[in-house]
Amino acid sequence: MLLPLSPPLIVHHMAAPHDLYPRNSLEAIRTCLEQQAAFVEVDITALRADDYLLVHDPVLEHETNGSGPVGESTVESARQLTYKSTAYSVALLSDVVHPFLDQAGQTRLQLDFKNVLPMTEDEPLRRLVRLIEPLGERVIVSSGADWHLRRLRKLAPWLDLGFDVHFYIDWRAADETIDPQVPPFHSGAYSYWDDHILARRRYWSTAEYLSERCNNLVDSVPGISTFYIDHKLIAQSLDDGFNWAEALHARSIKLDAWTLDMGNPVAEINARRLHAAGVDQFTSNTPIALYTWLSVR
Repeated sequence: MLLPLSPPLIVHHMAAPHDLYPRNSLEAIRTCLEQQAAFVEVDITALRADDYLLVHDPVLEHETNGSGPVGESTVESARQLTYKSTAYSVALLSDVVHPFLDQAGQTRLQLDFKNVLPMTEDEPLRRLVRLIEPLGERVIVSSGADWHLRRLRKLAPWLDLGFDVHFYIDWRAADETIDPQVPPFHSGAYSYWDDHILARRRYWSTAEYLSERCNNLVDSVPGISTFYIDHKLIAQSLDDGFNWAEALHARSIKLDAWTLDMGNPVAEINARRLHAAGVDQFTSNTPIALYTWLSVR
């Protein structure tokens, strides 16, 4: 009889669950803190100055009652916003720090940094560091934009950083909808989406190619603690003989698989398989149900 594995760390995606409050809202975050969630993830996008807005997209109309670019909004105008079709105010990052500091527990906060394009100055990054410095080791900033991560590493050597690699390598099902504006733009010789020259033709086995790409990505940002990878890519890599968790652990890096939701048959199968393969943490919109699923063997 197999002994049950210890459940992995579960990250509450956008402060899930979302049955009572809007995603990323201060009310949802407070609920997670009351439930003593181990890890809460929210999205942040830079305002014109002084603060960040807890939204996923670069334009207000996608998630709020406002309109126009988030980056042109002031703190004063942001205070007037509500999440779309609700009466709940859109949260600012400065609003989020205090509930974490007031919490008796040790819930960690993941800030998914949604600004992608290079910035002409470091002020938005310095602003971010200033806002979150009181949280110390309880906060991690994640991004797919490694250029931002490298600058953050120089500005704040103490800051925990995570790298989402989906701009560089991905795996997509044949029937999956593809956004033509989001890299990688090419399906490579190993059947992964990858614009790197190593993916142009077959030189090695697929496992050797994945190992080399893993090392490329690890070396791109100094001091990364966590990689964030789509669960479908991790599962396909296992089929091809490469275990991302094992390779990253050899470099003292943890692996987060996203986004695994109960009710999605592929995610349910992959959750247990990736758990057995050593994946350290799982990001989910159904965190409580996923924890239960992975706790029963």
